[in-house]
Amino acid sequence: MPVSKQQLEEIALSRKEYNLIVSKLGREPTYVELGLFGSLWSEHCGYKHSKALLKMFPGKGKHVLVKAGEENAGVIDIGDGLVIGFKMESHNHPSYIEPYQGAATGVGGIVRDIFTMGLRPIALMNSLRFGPLSEPHNRYLMSGVVGGIAGYGNCLGIADVGGEIYFDECYSGNPLVNAFCLGIGRADGLVRACAYGEGNLVMLVGADTGRDGMHGASGLASRTFEEVRELRSAVQVGNPFMEKLLIEACLELAKTDWIVGMQDCGAAGLTSATVEAAAKGQSGMDIEVQKVPRREKGMTAYEVMLSESQERMVVIVKKGYQHKVKALFDRWELHSDIIGRVTSDGMFTIRDNGRVVAHAPVEVLNTAPVYRFRPQRPAWLDGLQELDLSKIKDVASGDAGQTLLRLLATPNICSKHKVYRQYDHQVGDNTVVLPGSDAAVLRIQETTKAISMVTDGNGRYCYVNPLVGGMIAVAEAARNTACSGARPMAITNCLNFGNPEKNDVYYQLQECIKGMSLACQKLRVPVISGNVSLYNETRGVAIYPTPVVGMVGLIKDVRRHCSSGFKQAGDIVFLLGDPGGDDSIGSSEYLELVHGQVSGSQRIDMEQEKRLHTCLIKAVERGILNSAHDCSDGGLAVALAESCILGNIGFKGALSVRGRLDAALFGEAQSRAVVSVNPGSARKLEELAYRCKVTVTGLGAVHGSRFALKGLLDLPVSELDRAWMNGL
Repeated sequence: MPVSKQQLEEIALSRKEYNLIVSKLGREPTYVELGLFGSLWSEHCGYKHSKALLKMFPGKGKHVLVKAGEENAGVIDIGDGLVIGFKMESHNHPSYIEPYQGAATGVGGIVRDIFTMGLRPIALMNSLRFGPLSEPHNRYLMSGVVGGIAGYGNCLGIADVGGEIYFDECYSGNPLVNAFCLGIGRADGLVRACAYGEGNLVMLVGADTGRDGMHGASGLASRTFEEVRELRSAVQVGNPFMEKLLIEACLELAKTDWIVGMQDCGAAGLTSATVEAAAKGQSGMDIEVQKVPRREKGMTAYEVMLSESQERMVVIVKKGYQHKVKALFDRWELHSDIIGRVTSDGMFTIRDNGRVVAHAPVEVLNTAPVYRFRPQRPAWLDGLQELDLSKIKDVASGDAGQTLLRLLATPNICSKHKVYRQYDHQVGDNTVVLPGSDAAVLRIQETTKAISMVTDGNGRYCYVNPLVGGMIAVAEAARNTACSGARPMAITNCLNFGNPEKNDVYYQLQECIKGMSLACQKLRVPVISGNVSLYNETRGVAIYPTPVVGMVGLIKDVRRHCSSGFKQAGDIVFLLGDPGGDDSIGSSEYLELVHGQVSGSQRIDMEQEKRLHTCLIKAVERGILNSAHDCSDGGLAVALAESCILGNIGFKGALSVRGRLDAALFGEAQSRAVVSVNPGSARKLEELAYRCKVTVTGLGAVHGSRFALKGLLDLPVSELDRAWMNGL
């Protein structure tokens, strides 16, 4: 008997998709099978509206060992027999419903993606978006999310070394919580998330299974919030202390030859963990749900298979080794049970006390339909991308100082120390550059190397011009990486958008991916992992299109790295790159803060961007630079002020203004960075910039305790510091 419309809505399947399931099975699905399809064909697991577009991303590179989509995380070779794996994922909808647990379990999930591959997690980052903090509910959401990230990550003993936070009204009904994790291990110690070998055993390890997280993947991540209703049962509850035991036990197990694969129970719980492992191993699986330990009475097979209870791992154990594996987990005080076996028939079979309640081909379950539309360019973009400068009053020189203080105090620019001081960013003793600089830097123990990590994104740019905004997201991440002295190696991403079934949103998604792909190709940086989070809208109001980039770079000599703050009096300060133009105030923080306007597209020259990165990296490697800080939100004046604040020292200089003063001070022209050098190295920098074909402009010198631009502004650094430090 066909299912009702209400049943299909509960698992986020359309009637057309249901009919496709019936066609592929040759019969009506059972109740449990319907739940399996609802989860595996959900947007979160099946990537129905994005898989075709994601093929635009370049995925190959000479250092890439595991490409996007092959495993839980991408992996790159950093030499010396070592590899790093990293990935970023979203937990947006759960964090709106239950901010503490939503964010905490987001951290737990991304950490499991890393250690399930045999890699030790050593660093966390995050990218967060909230509505204005003037609204009490947004303050509640932010407090809960930050508390959840800190509470879970600190208990695990993994350093949280960086990230970003932005605020805009469009995120009030739908905050963004994107979690990043990086792990390190031996190249010959990688574990795959696959199941093969007829007769090998399926073991479930960790927490007992409850009803938390029901329909998390199919429900929360595959539809919009159209009405206020009780959804807390769809949010998982985490236990970081059990996850810590899982980390150590699974890493120890990864060094043995007792298993063929390992997979974490994330979105869709046991369903995705087992079906995806069987699909990768081109095998089948037979599961008995009565063997799954539970913490609640009366749970059905449907509930057991779709529960998203946290801190659970599926391990594919070689037949005959189950007693050794169980003994290892017993030693770590972790519960483990054999719940099934691997088969060779390609079928996924679920039994409930011996009775078959689901029996479907693995390939059919794991192959969601893929949708590709041909969206029309929204007409409203024409007006949005235009910027009539004649209608925007320029800032007067006498007001420049107060405007700078206002910008430094705005939540999007000010110091985020009140957030990241809640995170332990030095545990493990690897952190070389702490949060607050352009990028975090971590040493690789027992080598001379270090890695640089950063997350970047700007929803406002992408809203005004999705193609250019996508390019800038990648370019700015690479620029921040280069400012630290690292050569960009690869990126992960988290693509946060509204309802893809709407023309305007699908157009934004398509153009942002296209822009990101163009930038990655130009910079020769592959995309090795990522996540797509769609349906981020409430009552028909979508968020800004917000692609977030997590980039990792390599520093050959940890002693040769750079940070953002000025270092010593007498250093000469230069601007490397694009001097900017009047149109650079388009989509800027200044334009929205002072004039209440979001319009005007930014522009970017990727050739110029690439040359700037080369110049920055070589200058750091050769020991020429004492500091480097990219110009982004708030423009040149904010970048100079931040370098003063971070170095607790002043600056004295002059600025040649050929056009608008507000554009010269606060315009957000791309492809440029503020750097400082010893006077004796100034000539070396100029010669290097000339060879790299990068414009170099002298700005002044590090001096005293005031921030002074001749004839434009003159403020004590202490006053800048107060505005910047107290913005939140």
